[in-house]
Amino acid sequence: MVGREKESEVIKSAISDDKSRFIAVYGRRRIGKTFLVRETCGYRFTFQHAGVYGGNYKEELFAFDASLKDAGLPVKKASKNWAEAFEGLKDLVRNSTEARKIVFIDELSWMDTPRTDLLRALENFWNGWASGRKDVVLIICASATSWMLSKVIRSKGGLYNRLTDKIHLNPMCLYECEMLTKTQGLNFTREQILQYYMVFGGIPYYWTFLTKGLSLSQNIDRILFAEDAVLKNEFEYLYAALFKHPEIYVSIVKALATRKAGMTRDELAAAISVCSSGDLTEKLDELESCGFIRKYRSFGFKSKNAVYQLIDNFTLFYYRFLRDPSADEHYWTNQINTPAINTWQGLAFERVCLLHINQIKNRLGILGVLTEVNSWQCKADTQKGLFGSQIDLLIVRRDQVINLCEIKYSGTDYTLSEHEAQKIKRRINDLKVATATSYAIYPTLITTYGLVDNSYSGDIQATILMDDLFVKL
Repeated sequence: MVGREKESEVIKSAISDDKSRFIAVYGRRRIGKTFLVRETCGYRFTFQHAGVYGGNYKEELFAFDASLKDAGLPVKKASKNWAEAFEGLKDLVRNSTEARKIVFIDELSWMDTPRTDLLRALENFWNGWASGRKDVVLIICASATSWMLSKVIRSKGGLYNRLTDKIHLNPMCLYECEMLTKTQGLNFTREQILQYYMVFGGIPYYWTFLTKGLSLSQNIDRILFAEDAVLKNEFEYLYAALFKHPEIYVSIVKALATRKAGMTRDELAAAISVCSSGDLTEKLDELESCGFIRKYRSFGFKSKNAVYQLIDNFTLFYYRFLRDPSADEHYWTNQINTPAINTWQGLAFERVCLLHINQIKNRLGILGVLTEVNSWQCKADTQKGLFGSQIDLLIVRRDQVINLCEIKYSGTDYTLSEHEAQKIKRRINDLKVATATSYAIYPTLITTYGLVDNSYSGDIQATILMDDLFVKL
């Protein structure tokens, strides 16, 4: 298993403990939750079960009973409700001779069908029985991150403050993805790894489809554009597996895909007519908790003017290239170096940088400094002396310094032209005038390979390269 050292250590600690532990593992679909638990536990469970996607109450109960039988419990009659099903689980644990009874329930949210007693039964199992023993390790997983947060982690009912451990599994970083390609025997350069990350992000499942002997563009064609491409319909499945009414969430990310710097809540409300005001807030929170979007406060503005920005690499790629079903099976190979690809690479590289803020801060030597990270923009206003600017990334530091970051994807060393140098000066001016900040502003370049030394490069006070994003922290 590549990476996940901290998360794996939590589970190992629970297995070796001398008291019962209750662990919730959550994170978006395809993130590797099940793999993490199985690998860390050595595939040895007293009981394991996975909810049935789309199953009704009876189907979920039947599947649970079947898992009890598979684990060795003689089930004489079908469970009528979850209370009876968990009584069977108690019997199974009682009969086990293992020193530590590891109970693993995967995709718990799928089991929570309408008008079910599932959570009451789970509460009773843990609060009224398992927590009173010293040998039970209860591990629950769910891809529906918002469900896990509201029903379990932030529960105001019987599960309130009952978890002993929480593991929020996040996407892998570039360093971990590089290690993963090496374990697969793939001889990819860092630029190729970066390009694949720009398509799929750090979701481990998507990295398992890479094939040796094919170029990166050939791999992408085979995985996404071929007639029988394995991930051709992944976008629809991804949102449908996470949300009960995916069309609402898809309409939100579709709107955000049209705006590079993101949209305010009011702008989204105007663009989307499928949900009420309160419902929109809830849906935005859920998308944020699943890692599809981020919420930030633009520097100089109050929190009520928060901006929502699409940061999921695969969703961004889908809206740029996969919505057209007529694309041929060699589409990606044939589109290399076209304006459409070059524009997307610049935008996707920005998203990768947003997902590696700690690596950027590490390169700047400010990893331990409290910061705010956001994008920033203002409209032109001649009366106020504003040119009109859009800034890719601002790192506002507690030590009264602002790193104004220019993010430039380039296949070679980047050359700062006179035109670009003037744009940076205008952005600094706009930031000072619009926010009246007294902080020092450091122009910072984030690029792939390096900065060509010329008469304008001296304006850049710090340069961060692709290799800096691959650093293990």
